[in-house]
Amino acid sequence: MTTTNEIADKIAGEHSVTKAQGKAIVEAVIASITEAAIAGNETSLPGFGKFKIKNTPEREARNPATGATIKVAAAKKLAFTPAKALKDALNK
Repeated sequence: MTTTNEIADKIAGEHSVTKAQGKAIVEAVIASITEAAIAGNETSLPGFGKFKIKNTPEREARNPATGATIKVAAAKKLAFTPAKALKDALNK
């Protein structure tokens, strides 16, 4: 697993910035993607993929413990679609 601190350390090492600046860069990217998602906008990172909002409708489900039918409310979720370059790199 890779953490934001590990990504920030790598950015700091490769781009001659401090670890604090690297972490600020990573947090700014994540904040930008989050803000776009909240606004309902798609974020595209060429060569990596797209983040977009998908609406899931209300549905019925079963409680596995009791077998009772319950309603699951409609919700929004953030979906990621990898770019072709990323898919190709993963499947080499």
